[in-house]
Amino acid sequence: MAAVQPAPAHSRQFLSGNEAVARAAWDAGVRVAAAYPGTPSTEILEVLARFPDLYTEWSVNEKVSLEVALGASMVGARALCAMKHVGLNVASDALMTLTVTGVEGGLVIIVADDVGMSSSQNEQDSRFWGRFAHLPVFEPADSQEAYTLTRAAFAVSEQFRTAVIVRLTTRICHVKGAVTAGEREVIEPAGFEKDPPRWVMVPGHAKPRLPLMFDREAALREAAEASEFNVLEPGKDMRVGFVTSGPAGMHVLEAFPDAPVLRLGFSYPPPIERIRALAGQVERLVVVEETEPLLETELKAVGIDCHGKDILPRLGELPPNILTPAIDRLLRGDAPVEIDRPAPQPVFPRPPTLCVACPHLGVYYTLSQLRNVIISGDIGCYTLGAGHPWNALDTCISMGASMGMALGMDKGRGAKDANKKIVAVIGDSTFMHMGMQGLLDITWNRGNVTILLLDNRTVGMTGGQDNPASGRDIHGQEAPRVDFVQLCEALGVRRERIRKLDPYELPTLFKALREETKIDEPSVIITDRPCVLIGEYKPTQAYKVIDDTCTGCGNCLDVGCPAIHVTRRGQETKPSGKVVDLAFVRIDTAACTGCGLCVQPCAPEAIVHAQRLQPLSFIRQPGSTA
Repeated sequence: MAAVQPAPAHSRQFLSGNEAVARAAWDAGVRVAAAYPGTPSTEILEVLARFPDLYTEWSVNEKVSLEVALGASMVGARALCAMKHVGLNVASDALMTLTVTGVEGGLVIIVADDVGMSSSQNEQDSRFWGRFAHLPVFEPADSQEAYTLTRAAFAVSEQFRTAVIVRLTTRICHVKGAVTAGEREVIEPAGFEKDPPRWVMVPGHAKPRLPLMFDREAALREAAEASEFNVLEPGKDMRVGFVTSGPAGMHVLEAFPDAPVLRLGFSYPPPIERIRALAGQVERLVVVEETEPLLETELKAVGIDCHGKDILPRLGELPPNILTPAIDRLLRGDAPVEIDRPAPQPVFPRPPTLCVACPHLGVYYTLSQLRNVIISGDIGCYTLGAGHPWNALDTCISMGASMGMALGMDKGRGAKDANKKIVAVIGDSTFMHMGMQGLLDITWNRGNVTILLLDNRTVGMTGGQDNPASGRDIHGQEAPRVDFVQLCEALGVRRERIRKLDPYELPTLFKALREETKIDEPSVIITDRPCVLIGEYKPTQAYKVIDDTCTGCGNCLDVGCPAIHVTRRGQETKPSGKVVDLAFVRIDTAACTGCGLCVQPCAPEAIVHAQRLQPLSFIRQPGSTA
């Protein structure tokens, strides 16, 4: 990936919040930036990686990314790490200690909360990490503020020798706006100063530093009171005033342009006295925050009367159509009611599904054919295996959890599940993120689990980023590639119980699963096919359906490929009297990549190459381009 020169300073650009953060980090003189991809934060590092004069990396997980950034800070360099909200949970071990050590070079942690759960398994409010770890939190409300506050965060970090959290939300990350950038700073790292009482966090060293952490938090409270990023928008209608932060502040300004609004860009520690002053000027004070009542609770604890989650929902965004009726009821004195979110408009159902020719299609088709099996799932594209037509995933909790949960199922099962096979499904990037420890636990504790390690050579769910299994770094340069066979063997799986195969070969995959699930020891099946959306994937000749040959059996539909469409349905009565449903299909040849998955379950051989109207008489072998 060739470096690009960012637009000149003081020019207006149309940037998303993620792009604005990346530009701000470069302008702030960041020397090291690390992240693990996760929607909605992924683009921050992708953009930064194109800028010159700094080091960027995809780390194997968020904890490592924070440790890389902290190491850079220790030698005096400015550093940034970025992650989505659930990633900060992974990084919290390092986070809760660096708040005691403090930092040297400016260290900014960008965390993107997925308010409304557009692409996440939970909705959490990362502002709590500021309170929990005694760290300042900045909350931009648009792309320009994302730029401004990120740059300012580095200065605050170095002024108070603390990491700074910049909390984004999905709306900030992905919505674009006009941004004017400033001049770039060039900062030479001061170098590492040996200081074991500060950097070696044994109990004897940590205890004396705790009072320093609390002193720092007190100084940050004073800074928040005076901060230019906490802006009071004056109003004439004093019946109600608002205190808010982030994009919720923009919603308040849109819905109530005549009301006084205190928007907090420097939101933790909160500027209590400024809020108290506003509360004394209005008849009612309303705290509008996405998603938890963090600020509301703080204000009530210091005796400031306010409304918040008693009239507003605790989940999702707070746009004007939610705010306006809630405030109207408050002003009328009506009793609070359950917030009615508008029902989604009826549209043609389009459930999420795997891509055409996705190498996971064969895996879930095969799993769906197995009986008496419990399938422990994980986070990634393959989570979609829980849906139609496969229904071949029974659990999904967090990154890497498929391994530990599978072991727990094995060890905790009773008579009802005694004869069931336990399979764990995990992707290549997820395995390296947090799954390796789970496999080690399985082998060490002699678990009876079959692991399906789906190697598609990329981080597919977040857009095709490279990882240690792809053989490329973030810049597309050649890098060492993990050998999963050797890795699994090193983690304790016997070499005889490790198989590597092509997931397009359904009979081979089915046979491997049948055999490995019968073995009373850990085993690993590695599927080896690149994601269809990366350059390494090579499409071949498309297929079509011969209408006169198709019997409507519908076997090809069970593969789940979205290039296959039902043209008409019917029924047939067998001699036994049984009525069988029929589904006649066609293949969208423009979408078909020629993977051949649908050909293999087609009994009447009605699926042929689009340009060679002959039945396929073979099953593709690994490496074949036929």
